[in-house]
Amino acid sequence: MVNLMIIYYVVMSVAILILAILSWLIWDKRFRNRHGQDVPNGFIRTDEVTVDPTTNKKLRVYYNHHTGDRFYKEEK
Repeated sequence: MVNLMIIYYVVMSVAILILAILSWLIWDKRFRNRHGQDVPNGFIRTDEVTVDPTTNKKLRVYYNHHTGDRFYKEEK
């Protein structure tokens, strides 16, 4: 019975760790693809400016009103 409980907790810990890693990778990939230097066609400039907490760079937000997507361009 004790062995079964240990196996259960080990499996659940590994599953949570895998889920956390996958979630972090997916979020990071999604964010990285949404900012750069060249603004794609169809995006309009907004007044919104944000600071990336990991790099401390100012990012200007561009918005595509057809798709609802947002694009972040680094401000100089």
